[in-house]
Amino acid sequence: MASKTLAEEAAWKFAKANGIDLVVLNPGFMFGPLLQPALNATSDVVIGFTKGENTFPSSTYWLVDVRDVAYARIQAFEVPSAAGRYCLVQQVAPFQEILKTLNQLYPTLGLQSKCEEDGKPVERIFKVSQEKARSLGVSFIPWELGLREIIESLKEKGFLSI
Repeated sequence: MASKTLAEEAAWKFAKANGIDLVVLNPGFMFGPLLQPALNATSDVVIGFTKGENTFPSSTYWLVDVRDVAYARIQAFEVPSAAGRYCLVQQVAPFQEILKTLNQLYPTLGLQSKCEEDGKPVERIFKVSQEKARSLGVSFIPWELGLREIIESLKEKGFLSI
């Protein structure tokens, strides 16, 4: 996170010094159907849970569908009024809620419900404003749909058999 923050600060300084209009998109944890034939970081985490290799973190995730991020990138180029910084987050959810939703959608996955930091207080839940992102035309795909589609994509590509 620190490197992304420092990189953005450097980009803003460079843009200001060189008279460049800069638009920055800051997506949350991206997920959704796979386009490529190989696993990416998100899908690799899901596969690890199905194999019982991972305990879930007691952290909170800022969720956004990868298709919303792709659309926002296009709009950032095409919408003349696009300017500044955009946070792209559809939902803020504790990982425990994500796991519970996946288990409800796919009970045969048998995802582990063992927290790596049992007893640690759950992080506070908050909302990230979507107002500025909506000004680009982003309407945000519900996170439950993205979760369903990543599992279906993993099944389709032969990474999961449930």
